[in-house]
Order: sequence, then C-alpha cells, then structure tokens
Amino acid sequence: MEILLIGAVLMIFAVLASAWLMTFARWFPVKGIDGEFLADYKTLIRAHIDFALMALFCLGFYAVKVPLSVTACWLVVIGGITNPSVFVIAAFDLNFWEKTLWKVYTALSFAATTIGFVWVSIGLLDYAV
Repeated sequence: MEILLIGAVLMIFAVLASAWLMTFARWFPVKGIDGEFLADYKTLIRAHIDFALMALFCLGFYAVKVPLSVTACWLVVIGGITNPSVFVIAAFDLNFWEKTLWKVYTALSFAATTIGFVWVSIGLLDYAV
C-alpha cells in the first residue's frame, strides 16, 4: 500500500510542475514558445486539477488503513499518473485526438484507472461489511 504514498508524491510534484509551467506561460510569455510550445493552456489546467484529485484519492485510500490489494493500488497509481498525463500531452499537441497512438494510450489509461478504482472500492466495501 506504500505505493499509494509514493504515487501521491509523484502526482504532487506534477501539480507543482504544471503550476510553475502555467505561471511562466502567462506571466513571462516567450515569443515562439508560448502558443506553439504550450498549445492549449486550458487543457493544462485540466491536467493540473486531475493530478491534484488523483493525489488526494491516493492519500485518502492510504489514510483509511484498510488492507487493499497491492495490484489494485498499483493500478490506481498508474491510472492516477497516466490519466492526467493525457491532458498534459493534449496541451502540447493540438492534433492529439487524431493520432491512433494517443487514442490507444488514453483507452489503456482509462481502463487501468477504472479497474484500479473499482477494485479498491470493492476492497473498501468488503472491509466495511
């Protein structure tokens, strides 16, 4: 279950990195980079929020101290990192949704996230009953 803490820390680092990137993109725009390098500012905000929420989920799951499947915890962390990274990639690539590679990546990320969260949720319910 410690993977939940490690994952949460990585997600918090991603929250901080995206905050700094967004701050510099707005306050210190560099000609030729802003608008070209960071193509979609609003999508990066979505990634920032998603990383924060996923980190909170991991911390919450860890904090309840319910014995959970290690595999389920790994899936939550993998999904918690890959799911928001879909937004990060899309923020830098305006043609993101047209590329097969990113469609497959998004589907796999969503599947891992869904399976992990359902598995952890069942583990929490089993413990409660």
